[in-house]
Amino acid sequence: MRLVSIASGSSGNCIYIGTENTHILVDAGISNKRIEQGLNEIGIKGSELSGVLITHEHSDHIQGLGVLARKHQIPIYGTRETLEEIEGKASLGKYPRELLTPILPDVGFQIGDLEVKPFRIDHDAANPVAYRVQNGRKSVAVATDMGHYDQYIIDHLQGLDALLLESNHDVRMLESGPYPYYLKRRILGEHGHLSNETCGRLLNCILHDNLKKILLGHLSKENNYEELAYETVRLEISQGETPYQANDFSIAVASRNRMSEIVTV
Repeated sequence: MRLVSIASGSSGNCIYIGTENTHILVDAGISNKRIEQGLNEIGIKGSELSGVLITHEHSDHIQGLGVLARKHQIPIYGTRETLEEIEGKASLGKYPRELLTPILPDVGFQIGDLEVKPFRIDHDAANPVAYRVQNGRKSVAVATDMGHYDQYIIDHLQGLDALLLESNHDVRMLESGPYPYYLKRRILGEHGHLSNETCGRLLNCILHDNLKKILLGHLSKENNYEELAYETVRLEISQGETPYQANDFSIAVASRNRMSEIVTV
């Protein structure tokens, strides 16, 4: 199974997960041109996609969805509430509505040889989810746009081989930055985004010997930068109450403008 971030950040998100037989995307929040270019770089055509998993309806997660669906007739998976919001987005244009496939949090489903397990997250959207994807004994997850984490989230991120986890903002940069007060409160709130420090603390709850790769994702353009996210998360791990140090794991930052390495598990 392979995991690749085609783009991840506050301006657009699109993650590829696949095997030799099945290819899916988590979100399509960049242009279809960029999506297809990214897929081509890893030897996949858009027409080979088996489905798109949508976490929620915000534009940085669905921007390229309409063109992708029209062009390749690809099933679109999301919670009923998320799909209802997507249906109302005139910006996506016309596409076959029968492609919209409702799912339920905590109810797994199959796409080819991939088992998909959606789970609830707290974000200011209709009914958002994160996704855990399994092939045989290997599993990866994409979990972003979470205002906080709890034991439920921790439980769903146990035993992973690779993970893309939100490390959205530096709290001090956000608090002293140019955003209006209401937006700062939204981001820092229970239905906002994970800070670098909170990302590191969550990782401390799920680290294990066989976790092969950690990608830090959904970085804010205005309130974070790659080196800061990377070093802050590493510090949280090394200072955490676990037997691990940051150097025990391969950690990288998923960029908004370039693809990540191909993570194979």
